[in-house]
Amino acid sequence: MKKMVLAFFALVSFALAASELRIGTQPYPLYAPLWAAKELGYLDEEFKKAGVKYTWNVFGNGPLVNEGVRSGSIDLGTMADLPAIIAKSVGLDIVLFANFGIGEKALALIVPTNSTIKEVKDIKGKKIAYGKGTYAQHLLAILLNDNGLKFGDITEVNLATGDIPIALERGDVDAAVVWEQYISQLTVPGKARVIADGTGIKLGNNISYIKRDFAKANPEAVIAYIKAVQRGAEYINNNNEDAAKLLSPVFKVSPEILKVVLSHFEYYAKFQPRDIAEIEKVKNYVLKEKIIRKDVNIKDFVTTEYLDKAGI
Repeated sequence: MKKMVLAFFALVSFALAASELRIGTQPYPLYAPLWAAKELGYLDEEFKKAGVKYTWNVFGNGPLVNEGVRSGSIDLGTMADLPAIIAKSVGLDIVLFANFGIGEKALALIVPTNSTIKEVKDIKGKKIAYGKGTYAQHLLAILLNDNGLKFGDITEVNLATGDIPIALERGDVDAAVVWEQYISQLTVPGKARVIADGTGIKLGNNISYIKRDFAKANPEAVIAYIKAVQRGAEYINNNNEDAAKLLSPVFKVSPEILKVVLSHFEYYAKFQPRDIAEIEKVKNYVLKEKIIRKDVNIKDFVTTEYLDKAGI
């Protein structure tokens, strides 16, 4: 009987190790290093060198990525820090293993150009659009608190980020908290203006997470992914104009606007101390506001093990 049990677990371990890495991402510049890595062939190169395979799956937002992991259709997800924390709190056995960088100006409260709203305190009593459960919610919470306001002082409108530009232009909402590329798509042509962004108050971390068991069984796949993402980050940081041309069709943004978008980010795969501190800060917020019911141990949740092995 004992031999049968051992054989069973050996078979399970082999199955895990033999699996391809199923990547789930989103078509936003927040994850530009990964998209650049794919478009430039870095992903293919690193995975070929590691002797492993991957599949590519695209989702509309972080909660859908979470659902993909929960349903078992993907192993790795890319998203902002807040929805990743929610996923961990509700029971997904995942670890944050790589960063995409930060973008303090890449998340902002915007209003139509002709709006009477001049500063954050002016949004009291107004309709404010944002995606609940996204990291936009955290920035809005900070802005409200810093200006003596609370969510009860505004009318919340929960919208998918892609639907916000139309709602703002039609006047269905008075303001919105959105991320890039939508900020620059509206502000560069003069359709909207920024009231406040994350500068000095929110780093705007976007991360990669993976199923813990899969990572343990397939470290070579995780390391290959990290190396490709870092190469993508370095390419963008050193070739802003070329990167904008390369990724323009991916994000459906003109190269001219995408140059502005990419300049609002600092891309890198490594978790720096400030990044981990920011993730802890976000976790404390969602716990305090009872967005999550179960605490998350950030020291256990964030790992630099695979970054170290990748030499990043």
